[in-house]
Amino acid sequence: MPRVTVTRHDFLQDRQGRTFADVLNDPEQPFDEVLDFFSDEARQRRMEESEIHHARPPLAGVVRELESWPRVDGFLSCQQPYRTKRLRQAVGVVVRIIMERLGWKKVGKKGSLGVRAKVSSESGSRATHQNTGGLASGFCAPSGMNALTG
Repeated sequence: MPRVTVTRHDFLQDRQGRTFADVLNDPEQPFDEVLDFFSDEARQRRMEESEIHHARPPLAGVVRELESWPRVDGFLSCQQPYRTKRLRQAVGVVVRIIMERLGWKKVGKKGSLGVRAKVSSESGSRATHQNTGGLASGFCAPSGMNALTG
């Protein structure tokens, strides 16, 4: 049984979440998979442990597993950067909602999950941006991923 479950309705009721209605309404976006992923108690525990024991953002505790989910991986690696950025930001909002429901609050410092690859001007906005180092290949301190306190 998950400790916290975030539904589409919960997400749209959040002041930040409602700004991502485009992500929820786009059938190509794996947003329902993201909600299912984060409804797992073990993952929520690892998110808290990431903060408590490793002084890392909550997403750092589960980001590699999230990126390994086929639909999430496929979307992050094959879509235009603007669309993947919107999903990554929405994931940050989901993580914030969960952590706040677990009793954490934002402190206003961003955490990093990766080193963003440089994209040449020739590749323009159509290039997929992947990280060159760090924990995550597709996530790099998305919106809403400020450091938290318990």
